[in-house]
Amino acid sequence: MCPLKTSDLQRIFRELDKNGDGFVSLEELNWLLERIHVHYSLKELESLVGKRSLDFTEFLLFWDSISNINGKHEKEDSDEEADLVNAFNVFDLNGDGFISSEELQSVLSRLGLWNDKSGKDCKSMICMYDTNLDGVLDFEEFKNMMLHTES
Repeated sequence: MCPLKTSDLQRIFRELDKNGDGFVSLEELNWLLERIHVHYSLKELESLVGKRSLDFTEFLLFWDSISNINGKHEKEDSDEEADLVNAFNVFDLNGDGFISSEELQSVLSRLGLWNDKSGKDCKSMICMYDTNLDGVLDFEEFKNMMLHTES
């Protein structure tokens, strides 16, 4: 699962909370999970969550729990590397070993982190970390971008 910062999760939560009541319903949560290829029925999701809606703190705990389910590793360093590989694979939609600006934009859109009005340019984002200037990110360039972003 893609490692996300709290600020990213806050933005996702706000996008999901369409009515602004401070809660995300199971339907809204399931919509997000399906976009990142995690599939639950609403009944399974309610059983897992234990309620019909989540506030932001509960949403963070839930996200953390599903992130841990999908990433059981022995060492902390290998955890980080495995998380980066998983994140890279989420963005590498066609499985060619590279992330194009189109793939980046597609995944950011599915996560609710992109819209045409935001003014972000995925080509510029790719160019910032594309050290071999081939127009796409390989795993090492992606890793450098992710580690630079989190510090």
